[in-house]
Amino acid sequence: MSCRGQKRGITLEKQTDSKGFVSKELQDLCNEVRRSNRIPSEDFTAYGVKRGLRNPDGTGVLAGLTKISNVHGYLINDNIRVPDQGVLTYRGIDVSEIVEGCRKADRFGYEEVVWLLLFGQLPAQAQLNKLHQVLGYYRELPENFAEDMILKAPSRNIMNKLARSVLALYSYDDNPDDSSLENNIRQSLQLIAQLPAIMTYAYQVKRRRFDKQSMFFHPVDPTQSVAESILDAIRPDRKFTHDEAHLLDLCMMLHAEHSGGNNSTFAVRVLSSSGTDIYSAIAAGIGSLKGPKHGGANHRVMMMMNDLMEHVDDWGSERQVYDYLVKIVNKEVGDHSGLIYGMGHAVYTLSDPRAVMLKREAEKLAPQHEGMQAKFELFELVEKLAPKVFEEVHGDTKTISANVDFYSGLVYEMLNIPPDLYTPLFAVSRMPGWCAHRIEEIETARRIMRPAYLSLSRRRPYVPIEER
Repeated sequence: MSCRGQKRGITLEKQTDSKGFVSKELQDLCNEVRRSNRIPSEDFTAYGVKRGLRNPDGTGVLAGLTKISNVHGYLINDNIRVPDQGVLTYRGIDVSEIVEGCRKADRFGYEEVVWLLLFGQLPAQAQLNKLHQVLGYYRELPENFAEDMILKAPSRNIMNKLARSVLALYSYDDNPDDSSLENNIRQSLQLIAQLPAIMTYAYQVKRRRFDKQSMFFHPVDPTQSVAESILDAIRPDRKFTHDEAHLLDLCMMLHAEHSGGNNSTFAVRVLSSSGTDIYSAIAAGIGSLKGPKHGGANHRVMMMMNDLMEHVDDWGSERQVYDYLVKIVNKEVGDHSGLIYGMGHAVYTLSDPRAVMLKREAEKLAPQHEGMQAKFELFELVEKLAPKVFEEVHGDTKTISANVDFYSGLVYEMLNIPPDLYTPLFAVSRMPGWCAHRIEEIETARRIMRPAYLSLSRRRPYVPIEER
């Protein structure tokens, strides 16, 4: 079956099939676009262009200064990049020490990290108590917000709903465009408190509209920690253990911040440098984090591993697993991207400290959940074999290790958190980091970001339409 449609002088013939419309004319138009947008890879090298804002050795181009966090993954010795154990610090403090300190005190640590990232120092007990109180107060969404912005416009993808809802909060703010420090702090605390609620509402509506399952909304409890409030909202019976809440709290602490150079944080800083409102800047960060090369990788890891488990008969066979990974890298199976999701990082080389901690938790939890021990051991095997596969297929001998995305999805699965929420949880956790970088950009940089692009187009005369 075909139909013809005309709009603004362009006629498109649409051939329909079970998946919708496929247009020959549209493909012709795409070919025109491709012809006009060909830039050979060697041209980037010839002109000294640093694609992806990366130096030739893979390090990032220095684009700014920050006091918020630091990501250490290698040493430079005689201008040569030397692999090193990964270290992540928040305001100069090793994140592993923060985690250990909170665990020894049996205290939820995410709120402590929020204070540290925003205000630069670890909070005293009175300050931490006040922050809990403020976040609990702001947790309730504006009146009719859930009904108007979430219930009436469900989304298959929770990340898109988060971005749309953050933009919509602009309309509920009596002073949205004021970029003063006082207003940015107020808006930041509100967003940190409200995004978890938006996420859980969006998930429930998605379940009802697209999955044809029951949805449920529980009253907000302002006395709960952020991690507790999330588990409370997504569990039908509102039941969760103390250990489960602390494990989710750990995940959120590890995802809270990761320097200014990661794609989503850089997006927040780029938009903030223009002087735009906080809602526009944070929505950009969410849109960036959704990408499978960034935060969306944690979901892609689980999709990849589920596909591997389905097609490999013996999960313990190094040969079978290795052969399937080779097919993945050769783009023969999986999503045909050629990527082993969760392996490798732009900065970390020998280890990603976040992955190390999450792997340790997964190893402890696996025996407590049916079928998880074998799955955990398969993850370990993939982590071991992936570097050898890259070396065989691409001749790539650089040191790579598992990143935070590799084990985070497995931990979420052990917490019975649905895959729809893997990447949204990353976004919710990253809010204090994004807000801290926005404030730092406005307070210290004070200049709109405007990198240069070298034009390769040549001057040519305009041709009248009757002569084309």
